[in-house]
Amino acid sequence: MKKKETFSFQLYIVFLLTMLLTLVLCICVGSVVLPVKDTLQVLQRAITGKPQEELEFAASIILSVRLPRVVCVALIGAALSVSGAAMQGLLKNPLADGSTMGVSSGASLGAVFALAFHVRIPGISGGSTMIFAALGAFLSLLLILTLAYKLDSSLATNSIILIGVIFSMFANSISSLIITFAGERVKTITFWTMGSLQDSSFRNALILSVTLLLCSVILLSKATELNAFAIGEENARNIGVDVKKVKLTLLICISVLIGIAVSVSGTIAFVGLVTPHIVRMLVGANHKRLLPASMFGGAIFLLLCDLAARTILNPRELPVGVITSFIGAVVFVIIFYSSRRR
Repeated sequence: MKKKETFSFQLYIVFLLTMLLTLVLCICVGSVVLPVKDTLQVLQRAITGKPQEELEFAASIILSVRLPRVVCVALIGAALSVSGAAMQGLLKNPLADGSTMGVSSGASLGAVFALAFHVRIPGISGGSTMIFAALGAFLSLLLILTLAYKLDSSLATNSIILIGVIFSMFANSISSLIITFAGERVKTITFWTMGSLQDSSFRNALILSVTLLLCSVILLSKATELNAFAIGEENARNIGVDVKKVKLTLLICISVLIGIAVSVSGTIAFVGLVTPHIVRMLVGANHKRLLPASMFGGAIFLLLCDLAARTILNPRELPVGVITSFIGAVVFVIIFYSSRRR
């Protein structure tokens, strides 16, 4: 037991160091490549409040453009990955993810509606897009699971994926219809729906970090219940799990994480599908280890995808959703094929 705990701790240290190294790499590399030494100096002086002086050029690039973007990318990757891991555990479905189940499309629909029609909620400055995205994600998830249950009470993988694909098509068609009435915002919204992090800010990073902290704490507190769901809902109920309450709590947290992430970055597919499977190979299926490891894995994965999106066609930039969709589509086929064979 102690060996396992030591191994888990060492693995988390490796995850943390890898994430920090990836963060520094993503800050250094871009249309202008900055030396690692200058980057670390700028960050150190920013933290200690010292003037940048001779590093003013590097500081303007790092602090105004790259740092807020890189932090947002890491937080979004962590949010999408941990929500995917929790969703897979809750539904006992290896293909469950915000993108494959249509939840991301629902969140995107809510955000597009708020953006296109300049929806404002009194007393909440600039937060209407995030609220509509989270609400769209939650309602979408409830609708998809309800329809899947009506079609197949066992909530089989094929049924959920089928309903998710149909709902995604429906939500995307409504989004396209709304975009046609968006006027001068059509180009901005269209690029945003493909997954864009160009407009990342420290304000977005703060909202994402608070959301991730609150929701991940709740998800981690339900890790034992998620492990119980692995042996079936009836067995979980027999050992004292309040199935309905736990399910609702998990669904709300998953929806909020996906909704807030989508409202900042647009639809970035397959992050919650790819990283939990990779991480599961390293730490096992126990959600007490899987959930925190998935956050690190998701952050690293999306940071590398965003770096590729920024540099492959430099100085032009690809939507990061293009990179994740390409990788995710291949992994999706492999997982689906292997699960069918089993």
